[in-house]
Amino acid sequence: MSVNKNQPHLYILPEDKADKNLANGFHLEVAPNHQRQMQVLPPVGGWLKVLNSFRSDHIRYMRSYPQRYLVLLIDFDEKEDRFDVAQKAVPDDLKDRVFILGIWGEPEDLGKTGLGSPETVGRKLAKDCREETDITWGHDLFRHNAMELERLRKLVLPILFDA
Repeated sequence: MSVNKNQPHLYILPEDKADKNLANGFHLEVAPNHQRQMQVLPPVGGWLKVLNSFRSDHIRYMRSYPQRYLVLLIDFDEKEDRFDVAQKAVPDDLKDRVFILGIWGEPEDLGKTGLGSPETVGRKLAKDCREETDITWGHDLFRHNAMELERLRKLVLPILFDA
């Protein structure tokens, strides 16, 4: 089921299958009457491929659909500069509608820390968004997202939840 492009909506562009499962878990917690306002796109196979896909496939559509928001869901692989590199791929006119989020390490780290499977963690992250808490978002694997999360929450709550 695709989104209504003329209404506020959120696309998630995941790096890999585990990130897609994380996004799918999040999507399962979206309010039923808002399900069509979020779409998880197919994974592209690497964080640089996320940026390349964004540049080649999404920028022009973002400009055509001003109610579209996009999350670039990448693994940070514990690299301090990953966010800055990714942010440079976003043109200035789209910076307020594109968000760069992801796991500090790799998705495999989720199970090692006891957080659960990517889908389970995605559900927990959505619950945090809906309830405006930071139980899972505050975990070591996600706390680096705090600034982006703050920006995103302002937009996501009314689009995906009955806020």
